[in-house]
Amino acid sequence: MSIEARLAELGVTLPDAPAPAANYVPWVRTGNLLFVSGQISANADGFITGKLGENMTAEDGAVAAKACAISLLAQLKAGCDGDIDRLVRVVKLVGFVNSTPDFGDQPKVINGCSDFMVEALGDKGSHSRSAVSAASLPFGVAVEIEGIFEIS
Repeated sequence: MSIEARLAELGVTLPDAPAPAANYVPWVRTGNLLFVSGQISANADGFITGKLGENMTAEDGAVAAKACAISLLAQLKAGCDGDIDRLVRVVKLVGFVNSTPDFGDQPKVINGCSDFMVEALGDKGSHSRSAVSAASLPFGVAVEIEGIFEIS
């Protein structure tokens, strides 16, 4: 089954890859690796903002992280010249969580992205990962996640 067919089963249609918000490129392809710049939590209604431990729960953060996952896959598709089925595997994700100093559930938040990657991509979605706290993130978003992908 193609990746986009699996996404359709999950009720997800990939949006156009988000444009960068500053002086950088959204992805860099070198050899068989695609490095995707940090994707911030956003959906059709705009940015998903908030601070975990202050006005968002870990569950709210996981929803924001899933939105980042969808943007990562949109960038992956763009980096594969429109053929997302060139994905060999997700290599690594690095997640940043806008959280208070006493919030300790960053891994639960980033699970929103990790779980979606595995649900959508199967074994290709298994990856290494970091989940860290940030005092703030661009535009006040709740989550930002970058990724490294192996492609054919």
